[in-house]
Amino acid sequence: MPRSTRGLVPALHVLTDTRGGRDPLPDVRAVVASGPCAIQVRAKDLSDRDHLALTRAVLAVARPAGCLVVVDDRVDVAIAADADGVHLGASDLPVGLVRTISPAGFVIGATVRDAVGARAADDAGASYLGVGPAYPTTTKPGLPDPLGPEGVGAVAAATSLPVIAVGGVTAARVPALRAAGVHGVAVVGAVSEAIHPAAAAAALAAALGSPPTPLAVPPAPRSGSEATTARR
Repeated sequence: MPRSTRGLVPALHVLTDTRGGRDPLPDVRAVVASGPCAIQVRAKDLSDRDHLALTRAVLAVARPAGCLVVVDDRVDVAIAADADGVHLGASDLPVGLVRTISPAGFVIGATVRDAVGARAADDAGASYLGVGPAYPTTTKPGLPDPLGPEGVGAVAAATSLPVIAVGGVTAARVPALRAAGVHGVAVVGAVSEAIHPAAAAAALAAALGSPPTPLAVPPAPRSGSEATTARR
């Protein structure tokens, strides 16, 4: 199947919600109908094989629509499923290591909270940054205090990488985040907990711009001293 958006970072990112045994595929179908997007396959409650099967099912829906598919945390699942990339949290494998073992053109998102983390992720070869939580959220427990638009914007100002704000994001909050300098947003409950997921996805896409414009992924860094010299 074609990879029409490989190498691009869409503005709308939607994470799959498998909590309580939910089937996320109806939401995925609704989201990809809203226009350019990225689907992040998050399935912390599934076995490895079920996680792989879900990723392949999401790819079958999203890739023909030209949407990016990345896997949350699991580099092995992403590569095995031939997904477009992976999103790495602070406790996951290092960005630089993943860049060395992943295929050419592999998209790597990295979670950061400040300018120092943003610069480190950029130097290591990240394609985009997930920054948050922007607002209070109930879909992922144990998170640090919300950064607010100002905090997320401070990270965006410190990097040339696309910044995706995550955590408590709704369509009504998108304008403030855009004004702060973010490229896009990532959501879970704004779609999965909506009465009409398709309408919720369309509202997010409209708030981001019609249609949201993907940004090019920066080229992967060169290795060794060549990479250091190129960044000076």
